[in-house]
Amino acid sequence: MPYTKLTLTIPEGTWLGDLSRQHPDLRIRVLAAIANDEAGFFRVELLCDGVEPVVEKLAGMQSVVETTVFESAPKRRRVQVETTQPVLLFAMQESGVPLKMPLEVTDGELTFEATLSQCQLSKLSDSLDRFGIRYHIDCIQQEHSTEQLLTDRQKWLLHEAIEQGYYDTPRKVSLVELSDNLGLAKSTCSETLHRAEGRVLKQFVNGDCEHQPDISIRA
Repeated sequence: MPYTKLTLTIPEGTWLGDLSRQHPDLRIRVLAAIANDEAGFFRVELLCDGVEPVVEKLAGMQSVVETTVFESAPKRRRVQVETTQPVLLFAMQESGVPLKMPLEVTDGELTFEATLSQCQLSKLSDSLDRFGIRYHIDCIQQEHSTEQLLTDRQKWLLHEAIEQGYYDTPRKVSLVELSDNLGLAKSTCSETLHRAEGRVLKQFVNGDCEHQPDISIRA
């Protein structure tokens, strides 16, 4: 089935869209989400400088019923949010396409990637239109292999390391700082990065990638 990559624009009047647009430097990582007929429940990670005022603004938004901070760190809060406007979840549930976590929302937009049949893509398109979620298709390509070079966990950690400057010269963050920022043990962070780097280097050098079991990371 074809691999599909979409960029979705979160509608105005929803906490995800409004909060991220009001704070363009804010990164909202959706770790888990579920909805019933009346409400949606999100577990998210808010990442930015001066994050505490962002949490306060989130709690006061019209579509937000309740917020609970369950983990705090410098420049980061993990929050559970109950909302009356989980339009993204409603659209996905109606289409039958599951959301693959984590998702990241920045400045009102998120990138959605999935392997979808033409029928599934058509249903998703209809649902997004019905719930007023604008989108554009970044790419559709036929997958030639079901095996990915990196696992989702490895890709997430590698992306975070690049974003935070771990691979810059000189480094902007040390391994200890990176693991602290992400709430991971230093040994977990180090070993997962090492595995990811090994796969990328092997693929670059000889086009071969030996399968290795991944260790567990709970984001």
